Amino acid sequence: MPSILVLDTLSPDGLALLDVAAASGISYEVRTGLSGHALREALAGHDGAICRSGVKITAASLEGNQRLRAIVRAGVGTDNIDKEAATRRGIVVMNTPAGNTLSTAEHAFALILALSRNVAAADASLRSHVWDRQKFTGVQLAGKTLGIVGLGRIGQAVARRARAFEMRVLGFDPFIAADRAAELGVELVAGVRDLLPLVDYLTVHTPLTDETRHLVGMDELALLKPGIRLVNCARGGIYEERALVEGLERGIIGGVALDVFEREPCTDSPLFGMPGVLVTPHLGASTEEAQSQVAVEGVNLLVDFLTHGTIRHAVNSAAVDPVELDGVRGFLDLAWRLGQLVAKLDDAAPRSCSIAYRGEIASRSTRLVTAAFVAGLLDGVVEDVNIVNAEVLLRERGVELLEQSRTDRGSFNSVVAVELTTSETVHRAAGTLFGHAMPRLVQLEGHRLEAYLDGTLLVFTHRDVPGIIGRVGTVFGELGINIAQMTVGRATPGGDAIGVLSLDTTPSADAVAALLACPGIRSARVVELPAAGALPWWLASPTRGRRLP
Repeated sequence: MPSILVLDTLSPDGLALLDVAAASGISYEVRTGLSGHALREALAGHDGAICRSGVKITAASLEGNQRLRAIVRAGVGTDNIDKEAATRRGIVVMNTPAGNTLSTAEHAFALILALSRNVAAADASLRSHVWDRQKFTGVQLAGKTLGIVGLGRIGQAVARRARAFEMRVLGFDPFIAADRAAELGVELVAGVRDLLPLVDYLTVHTPLTDETRHLVGMDELALLKPGIRLVNCARGGIYEERALVEGLERGIIGGVALDVFEREPCTDSPLFGMPGVLVTPHLGASTEEAQSQVAVEGVNLLVDFLTHGTIRHAVNSAAVDPVELDGVRGFLDLAWRLGQLVAKLDDAAPRSCSIAYRGEIASRSTRLVTAAFVAGLLDGVVEDVNIVNAEVLLRERGVELLEQSRTDRGSFNSVVAVELTTSETVHRAAGTLFGHAMPRLVQLEGHRLEAYLDGTLLVFTHRDVPGIIGRVGTVFGELGINIAQMTVGRATPGGDAIGVLSLDTTPSADAVAALLACPGIRSARVVELPAAGALPWWLASPTRGRRLP
């Protein structure tokens, strides 16, 4: 008889569903507050586990586990679960991405309102028997500009509420279609740094990644609109807390509201004693409704999996059939890298994307390859993106995906060609495999060439005239930047051409500017791709033969 381990406190509605499941032959046990050896032993004795954020399921927690088949996080973030370790043991990890959307959006907006009207400070003052109306004069939201970084489910919900308060809404999300943003009444900007000088309020709704860590830090203080109010109900670390203190002390920042912190639990911070600061202990999803919804959804996910093998909202690759995966593994790596490449060629919002297969690969099942391409597009933009959930996450952002196949061969045995259409242009790239596991770029922006798809690349467009290659080599040589490989593609002699450099180090902005100053160079862009042989954990890890739903 399958059994479920409940590791954190669940709402009564979730427990009631477990009681119903018990009547159908699925037992459950509630054991909260576990860690170390006790947690490892408990997990080893059950088929499924459901948790919130209180327990930390590490690689050590899963060591030697031969029974556990699924872990469900009743909530969105899965930072407290070692997904790579789970995947290596063939354990499906699922989450409940929609359950706390409204509660988190409402909490963010509650913080915006409380900052605007000095609610917490006025409450504390009056409780200390002081009646002071002048000190706590606030500002109204109507007519103010709200900036939103991250326009997924929660960011979109915040945007709708801001529009109801007659706010102007500016937004940045590298993967939301312009049409979808227009439906929400959101004006898109090219980047976060473009947003900062324009907004009276800034709220962030993104995962914490290398790209979003310290999105507002010491360097960004000079860009902020004076008096800006900053709100974070997403992940601690997106704002640099040291910079928040500095900005408040210098009068650049008018207010800060944090529900999350760089280290949690956080019971002491320089921010706590500062005026204009409002803090809550990670309450974004702490409503009766949200806790009920994520518990009910989480229990249903786990019961459906244990009863029927159904997998939904998986955040790791354990849902992929290994036979199917092994047949296209090299092409998954290729498509994943092509997705990252075209996404990093442009900062403009995408409208649509497509992938086309030609040759032998077109005769295989390509659904996983398409999903890997989308996962590459969304890498670093969306939390926990993989070949299971990538297409769903793309559709949420209003980006159209097309797929085509033709089995006749061209110059190579198999070619994967991708396109990304933005509001400004169309980027095209194509690649193939050398051997079984060496992805290569064979076409870029309509030009044939051959380049690596790993490491630091510099893509530059230029006129096909004598001396260009020498100038490029001279500029980088003088700056001490070693060129590992250079390839150039052109349509006709003397016309437009494109070059791709593989570099040993990442060039600085000054180095790129020096290259752009060379006569004949038209554009240059640095693209960072994973190192050769580096695979996403959802592709590198073995599975136990479970299939996609």
